[in-house]
Amino acid sequence: MSENIRKEQNSIPTGKVQRSAQFVKTGIKVGGNYVKHYSKKLFNPDLSRDGLNEENAADIYNSLSKLKGSALKVAQMLSMDKNILPAAYANQFSQSQYNAPPLSGPLIVQTFRKYYGKSPDKVFDKFDLKSSNAASIGQVHQAMLNGKKLAVKIQYPGVGEAISSDLKLVKPFAFRLLGMSEKELDIYMREVEERLLEETDYELEVRRSIEFSKACAGLEHVVFPVYYPELSSKRTITMDWLEGMHLKEYLQTNPSQEDRNKIGQALWDFYNFQEHELRAVHADPHPGNFLITPDKKLGIIDFGCIKEMPDDFYYPFFSFTEKSVLQNKEETLKAFRALEMVLPTDSPAQVEFYLRNYSEMIELFTKPYTSGVFDFSRKEFFEQIYAYGEKIARMPEFKQARGVKHFIYINRTNFGLYQILHELKASVRTDTYLPNLQKAS
Repeated sequence: MSENIRKEQNSIPTGKVQRSAQFVKTGIKVGGNYVKHYSKKLFNPDLSRDGLNEENAADIYNSLSKLKGSALKVAQMLSMDKNILPAAYANQFSQSQYNAPPLSGPLIVQTFRKYYGKSPDKVFDKFDLKSSNAASIGQVHQAMLNGKKLAVKIQYPGVGEAISSDLKLVKPFAFRLLGMSEKELDIYMREVEERLLEETDYELEVRRSIEFSKACAGLEHVVFPVYYPELSSKRTITMDWLEGMHLKEYLQTNPSQEDRNKIGQALWDFYNFQEHELRAVHADPHPGNFLITPDKKLGIIDFGCIKEMPDDFYYPFFSFTEKSVLQNKEETLKAFRALEMVLPTDSPAQVEFYLRNYSEMIELFTKPYTSGVFDFSRKEFFEQIYAYGEKIARMPEFKQARGVKHFIYINRTNFGLYQILHELKASVRTDTYLPNLQKAS
């Protein structure tokens, strides 16, 4: 695991008043940036928004990184949706995937005492107070016990209790950045809140980590740490320390195409096995949650965010991986109605509009599934996806909320998977774990 060299944080705002004050302060800074930008534009009408975006992105990220928790997690999620954010925001927010500013040693000891009733050196033989990785919800420390090297994840103070209030505070920023309608943003925020409440429950994460690692044990080239419930708590998790490199570090070693394909195949199989065999999936596919081990296997080190898929979503959603469905207008319309992509109130002209545009988008997005083998290094495939995303973002017809809430995390999961495979430049077999569309009688 990589060394974190960012400046340590000696305190964290935990109360509603403190946290809202941080947002107000940031809002004032962002407002000042707009004033400066438009003042310059008076003298230079051709001035682009690049400088404004960079200043705003830096100020918003610095604020969220001090608050940590759900506010920073939303930034992390947005950074993965690179086609809906200006590059300056995506680049700044992506820092939360690997290296948010860590909390200082004294604050970690204080947090540790709260949940264990004693300091770390009384629980473990050795405990490194300097964090190895710091992200949005918690940070990881290395420890030793009975000769075994362990990773201890400690949640930041107050983040679990501040989720609802934080999301209310982050909503105006998200509203401006995403350009969603208020109704759509409310659906987004409710679903995010539900997942984040689960993600901050570390006892739930330990149970799920054990369940999912057992269920996925048969997958080739995928490894999991052993978890220790007796050394964990509601806000701390203890697991085996997995040696390895994060994706960015791994790619700097210039791995062979064969090794890239091997890791890519392991990642594809890991996700598609869960989606189609377990009907629940690790819905946080950012690179910080994976390691490439010295023996070239994919290490999974975080099961905090799990999204379950009910039958009434799974069947119509994955039916589009069969080419015959999109070629059958009646079947396509039936699935679109089930997924609320076409609404009962739509006029015949609207039905045709959404049928045409959604079908075009789905045909593009399901290419990996319908290809048998897919080369994710194909730049033009991603350029087409980004271009289509920009195209529909400009259409007023897509400003209203459409689609059931499950889209938020499942689309994010599959697109996140595509992006990691693209970074790997991996070519993978996509027919290893296919959708199971035979309904039980």
